[in-house]
Amino acid sequence: MSIITQIRRGKGPFWGGLKRLAKALLTMHVPVGGPLRPFWRVMYSLHVFIRELWIWSRRFFWNEPLFRSYCESVGSRFQLEELPYIQGAGRIVVGDGVCLSGKPQIAFNNQYRDAPLLEIGDETFVGHFCSFSVAESIRVGRHCLLAGGVSIADYDGHPLDAEARRRGETSRACEIQPVAIGDDVWIGSGATILKGVTIGDRAIVGARAVVTRDVSPDTIVAGNPARIVKHLSTAALLESGR
Repeated sequence: MSIITQIRRGKGPFWGGLKRLAKALLTMHVPVGGPLRPFWRVMYSLHVFIRELWIWSRRFFWNEPLFRSYCESVGSRFQLEELPYIQGAGRIVVGDGVCLSGKPQIAFNNQYRDAPLLEIGDETFVGHFCSFSVAESIRVGRHCLLAGGVSIADYDGHPLDAEARRRGETSRACEIQPVAIGDDVWIGSGATILKGVTIGDRAIVGARAVVTRDVSPDTIVAGNPARIVKHLSTAALLESGR
């Protein structure tokens, strides 16, 4: 039997002992029980404090100043975690109490407009990895909730004609249609809002829905393409909020 075979099978006193030693080394850990437990608990708290201090410092002294310098206006009580990734040039208007969680993406198409507009209303939450593709305007209302991975675009990006795509052409100016989202709208994770869509106040968009047409106020839509699955009663909503 070859040495390699003995090692694989762990046969022989020497190779068997070596295998057991290797397993023992792989399962070793620093002791944390008994009198050492308070020490490691303090170390854990210190670790969390240092990490949070670093995150706060990076946000306060670097991420926020960089983002604010790019915006036309930013309201009070603004919260930002990571620096959004921004392409192109455009106008960004952020209301009071807006929270940008994680790292949203903003892409401005300057082919037809010098300064497309992205407006986010007061007290609106934008989740991690939300993306905004703006050629003219995208307006998000007040008190909205945009879960992670939501995608909103006011143009298609590429023409339907294959030959035009081969030539590297993008959407024509007449195909750009603004997007407007009302107040108190909740958009679920991974949903896609396409060009020309208006979403009414208090509407809810289900996770991973693809919204291709206007959504009436006080309705729930879901699916691909998104369809109305429920009408919300304003009276019932007011009753449940008491």
